Amino acid sequence: MATSLSNASSVHPATGLIDALTAAGAKTFADKEYQSAGASIRTPFKGHRLRPPLSRHQRSVNRPHARIRACGERAVATGKTWKVLPRLPCCLHRATTMVQAILVLQLIEEGRHSG
Repeated sequence: MATSLSNASSVHPATGLIDALTAAGAKTFADKEYQSAGASIRTPFKGHRLRPPLSRHQRSVNRPHARIRACGERAVATGKTWKVLPRLPCCLHRATTMVQAILVLQLIEEGRHSG
C-alpha cells in the first residue's frame, strides 16, 4: 500500500492485500483485472477480440470460478444494500464473518440452504 500521500493515487488499493495473500500462499479468486497478480491469485481465462475463442477446457475452468466469485460478490452487494459494510470496524475477521452470515441469510431466503 502507499506510504505517503504524494504517491497514494498511483498505487492500486489492493496492492498490499495481494502481496500479503501471495506471501501467505492463500488461494484467492479474483477477476480478470488481476491476471498477473501472483501464483496464489486465481483468475479466469481472458478472451480477446482478435484471438480465437476460448477453448472448451478454458470455459470449463471459468465456469466454477464465476460461480464461486458470484457468491461472494452477491454477499458484498447485499451488505452494501443493507448499509452494513460502511459501519464495519477495521477488523477483517469480523468482515468475513459478517459476509458469511449475509450469504447464509440470502441462501435461506432463496430456499437453497441445506442447514
